Amino acid sequence: MTRHDIFLEESPKLGKHTSRYFLFFFIIFLFLVACNEAEKTKHLFLPSQPPLNDKNPSTEAGIALGKALFFSSELSQNKAIACATCHQPSSAFSDGLKHSNLGHSQKPLLRHTPALFNLAWQHSFFADGGVKNLESLPPAPLQHPDEMAQNLTELPKKLQKNPYWPSLFYDAFGKDSITNSLIFKALAQYQRSLISFGARYDSALAGFVSLTSEELAGQAIFERQCASCHKPPFFTDFGFHNNGLDSIYSPDNEYIKWGRGRITNQPEDQGKFKTPSLRNWAFTAPYMHDGRFESLSEVLSHYVGGAKFSKTVSERIINRNGKHQIKLSITEKQALLCFLQTLNDHAFIKFHCGE
Repeated sequence: MTRHDIFLEESPKLGKHTSRYFLFFFIIFLFLVACNEAEKTKHLFLPSQPPLNDKNPSTEAGIALGKALFFSSELSQNKAIACATCHQPSSAFSDGLKHSNLGHSQKPLLRHTPALFNLAWQHSFFADGGVKNLESLPPAPLQHPDEMAQNLTELPKKLQKNPYWPSLFYDAFGKDSITNSLIFKALAQYQRSLISFGARYDSALAGFVSLTSEELAGQAIFERQCASCHKPPFFTDFGFHNNGLDSIYSPDNEYIKWGRGRITNQPEDQGKFKTPSLRNWAFTAPYMHDGRFESLSEVLSHYVGGAKFSKTVSERIINRNGKHQIKLSITEKQALLCFLQTLNDHAFIKFHCGE
């Protein structure tokens, strides 16, 4: 007789129905304990709790509204494009294209669509850091003629007319009067909820699994050659660096090659771009801000000998004498790639794809 059978057995003192009620509440108790343990496990991998945003605190209703908006084509002028059109969950919220042409004009954009995860810890956005917070980010893609081409004066009116939206805004913000500010806040809350720390690397760090000898060898190489910019546990330093993609920075195409220099207007920042996280790299090809590399092997070849010298190139890559600083043998490249595989969070992808 199992423990559950004991609870189901009719008792002369409790009676059949009473014993079944006891079993029911016992199962609920076990369920709550399991949920509590799952909650602990979910946060076990976090390097720190996400910074609180006092001006826009996240709530369950706010995140739900933000998600609904993120996946809604009503945010675009032609009602055919959503944020998720270019930021697809299956690609870690990027789109797999060198230059996305999925927007309103179907004209290729000038930069590669960035992935979206662990944004709660970031303090600047876009490849050049031109936006300082998530609440200020939506106007750019919403209004851009090659993206969603939306008139922000008309957007709140359009959503207000749809009976679906006012109740969601009321649940999230206590008011059913829709404004752009509330739209931006809801989108920010949802994007802050996209947290990815469930990779094999994280499980190993928590002691649940052990890395293989080749993965450990690759990790040691990574720490020597890559971690100065791609710092664990985020695998980015959130900074801006010139990694030798170009030697000349012309003012063509809206000064797009200037990177950070486009924002600061300082010569020493020309060619510097924000360090992307290496987490989930298997889902986010092609690589670099302009998507010029199709594979991670191409990326490694660039760093080993393909980087170009300029006045602002990082000395971690090419020193002042024009000598490449990163050296990797074929065996070391293989081990490094093996370690980098541990940074892919398959559970994050499956969860946001609804699997």
